[in-house]
Amino acid sequence: MAADAPRDAAETAPSSAAIGEALVFVRAGEDGYVDALPGILRKTLSYGHTTLMAEFHLTAGFPLPVHEHPHEQTGYLVSGRLRLTIGGETHDVRPGDSWCIPGGVPHGAEVLEDAVAVEVFSPVREDFVPACP
Repeated sequence: MAADAPRDAAETAPSSAAIGEALVFVRAGEDGYVDALPGILRKTLSYGHTTLMAEFHLTAGFPLPVHEHPHEQTGYLVSGRLRLTIGGETHDVRPGDSWCIPGGVPHGAEVLEDAVAVEVFSPVREDFVPACP
């Protein structure tokens, strides 16, 4: 897009762009959320060959059960409050806090207030890659 293009031209640009098997650009929007678990919505934002970024909307009172997976998981709390347990150690998480969970380490969370978190997984979580239309 030309630098001098009118601002509303950006609104008509495609909502995502892919190169090969990587989704390299995703425009913000309300679509693309899936029910991950009761009270938890997940949206895959973008992904490459080695990482995948996802946004989670978590509803207060709905727990994220303790689980583990082989993916390293680095996260950032945008809003809300969580009580995050990583490998048996519990942390009260507030907006601006971040974490890194090594692959294979059990983790889960209590959602104390409605929250939004952004997390990056490596390697790519194939189960989070959206199906092609």
